[in-house]
Amino acid sequence: MEHRDYMARALELAKEAMAEGEVPVGCVIVRDGKVVGEGRNRRETCRTALGHAEIEAIDQVCRTLGGWRLTGCTLYVTLEPCPMCAGAIVNARIPALYYGAKDDKAGCCGSVLNLFEERFNHHPRIYGGLLEEQCTDLLQQFFQNLR
Repeated sequence: MEHRDYMARALELAKEAMAEGEVPVGCVIVRDGKVVGEGRNRRETCRTALGHAEIEAIDQVCRTLGGWRLTGCTLYVTLEPCPMCAGAIVNARIPALYYGAKDDKAGCCGSVLNLFEERFNHHPRIYGGLLEEQCTDLLQQFFQNLR
């Protein structure tokens, strides 16, 4: 599989979130060419501020792999991570992150700030814009339907 394939799976998860009335964000974590964790937004469903796709996927991978250091993993998410999720990526030591759409209100890969350029002990490689058009379109569709 290729980067686009993993992001396509994240988009499928985002569509599942949207079908449940959640902001459509999906996340996939890959290690050694295999998906080891998935997540999607569930803030409304679970009534928690922690219900972000990245947090759900990271938690699943930690349980699956039996540890909190996710070295060797790559994270794919349809929306640029927020401060909480960027912090979780740093703390989990995830070495690479691909995101689709920019988040001009809360994005921490450069849209609002780049948390990964701060003086933390871990700095993942960031690749933005993977399937950006599809990710952005899905988000726009969701918010237009709310109005």
